[in-house]
Amino acid sequence: MKQQVLFVLLNEYADWEGAFLASALNAGVMPGSDTKYVCKVVAPTMDAVISIGGFRTLPDYTFQTLPNDYAALVLIGGMQWNSPEAEQVEPIVRKALENGKIVGAICNAASFMAAHGFLNDVKHTGNTLDQLKLWGKDNYRNENGYIERQAVSDKHIVTANGSGYMEFCREMLQLLQADTEENIAASYQFNKSGLYKE
Repeated sequence: MKQQVLFVLLNEYADWEGAFLASALNAGVMPGSDTKYVCKVVAPTMDAVISIGGFRTLPDYTFQTLPNDYAALVLIGGMQWNSPEAEQVEPIVRKALENGKIVGAICNAASFMAAHGFLNDVKHTGNTLDQLKLWGKDNYRNENGYIERQAVSDKHIVTANGSGYMEFCREMLQLLQADTEENIAASYQFNKSGLYKE
């Protein structure tokens, strides 16, 4: 039985930030490879969430109906991570971390993590240290843990800036042990660099 990876989407989500990760988990890191995960969408309600690019995505679960048994929680960035709807995600993340689940947060979702103190005990990154401090205010107390990298994985948390979606994908795949290190690295290189040098 495949384990579920839950993608948390809010309206105006950044559709590109989870695309490579979702396809690698759902269809395999390498073409034709086996998968042990299935991707599901969690949203505030069962109404469609609409991405920045205008895609309408139908949720599998709401914030109230998501299962307890899943492998990872993935917070996809976008323009609504400082909204009242986003505040409903805080207890979901807290419970996930308390239960030893993997949590990934990219772009403004990493800023959301800082705002709720979830990055205070881990190395991390995001959309600049200044933004994490702006969003986090007194709840963010780990400037020394900030690393200027596209994506950072520490303990059970992966963070990335908005342009680090390929690195975010790689770090999440490694933490989930979705395939061999070699296949994950090869997939990253192919998707990052393409077939030809421009």
